Amino acid sequence: MKAALKTAEGTFQVTEAERPIIPAPHFVLARVRVAGICGTDLRHWKKHDPALECHIMGHELAGEAVEVGEAVTNVKPGDRVVIETVMGDGVCEYCRIQRYNICEHLYDVRTQYVSRAYAEYVVGPAEKFYRLPDHVSFEEASLIDTFSVCLHAQHLSGLGINDKVAVIGAGPIGLGQMMLAKASGADVVICDLVQGSLDLAKELGADAVVNAAEEDAVERVKAFTGGRGADIVFECAGGESMPQTLPQATKMVRRGGKVVIVGGFDAGETTIPLEWQRIQMSEIQLIPSASFAMHDIYREQGMVLDLIAKGRIDVEKLITHRFSLDQINEAFDTADRKEETGAVFVAISI
Repeated sequence: MKAALKTAEGTFQVTEAERPIIPAPHFVLARVRVAGICGTDLRHWKKHDPALECHIMGHELAGEAVEVGEAVTNVKPGDRVVIETVMGDGVCEYCRIQRYNICEHLYDVRTQYVSRAYAEYVVGPAEKFYRLPDHVSFEEASLIDTFSVCLHAQHLSGLGINDKVAVIGAGPIGLGQMMLAKASGADVVICDLVQGSLDLAKELGADAVVNAAEEDAVERVKAFTGGRGADIVFECAGGESMPQTLPQATKMVRRGGKVVIVGGFDAGETTIPLEWQRIQMSEIQLIPSASFAMHDIYREQGMVLDLIAKGRIDVEKLITHRFSLDQINEAFDTADRKEETGAVFVAISI
């Protein structure tokens, strides 16, 4: 099969790779049709990482079931599917209570199977495959992973109707966080440095937008909330921005409020000074959020698919650029230079 392999320089080489085979009766082989570029993948762009060299990456994908194991009953060959890529070892204490998103072997397991979107074929257990309604496109389905991350964070936040919410970061995750909060009846202000992303946020329903390169974001959020501060702040920028955005989030939130950490950290120790006395005395809660899994009896990825299918969130407007797999390096470069290109969600046709 054709696949994009990570190089030593951190770019991709499109070449031939071994097509995966079904390893167990409950597994499914799928043909990938569309894959997205996630901020996590983007942080490895043009960076030397021996652990990723010659590996297939990507974890936002949709496609068609091609072959199913003899024990599979929920999908059949020819079905259009979206594929969940949060996959633990299935046997640890956390997997047993369906908190597989914090399985200590999550990365090792998912990258062996479902988390290989930049290739023509993937395999995974049938429970990770969701049939797509005819009116939900492959491109829309490739955004379900993104919105599932947002939905998990919202569930952890306890967000309720009429809450005052601030979102830091207007990339796909931040915009998704804003859209879900609005769909739940909250008032939302969103902050970013890229005006094009903020313009899109306004189009998608944000009550207010703040260009943090031109304005004091903390003061704008306080003004938006009548001087009190936001009930909930979602930090959705992450990465190299975190030393600036996490302290900013703790200053935007009201006393007794919550800061949900959605944006990702780089590996290793990260030192970020915070006003711990004020945080403690104000009983501000810092809530880390990691990927997604289950909400009560419901799979969060299935919940997002249902929201899209019912038209409760319109995800298509987030797709700003489209490329083929052969153009994957151009796609990543476009996503990386979002200030110049206006990229939000970049879709890759496989």
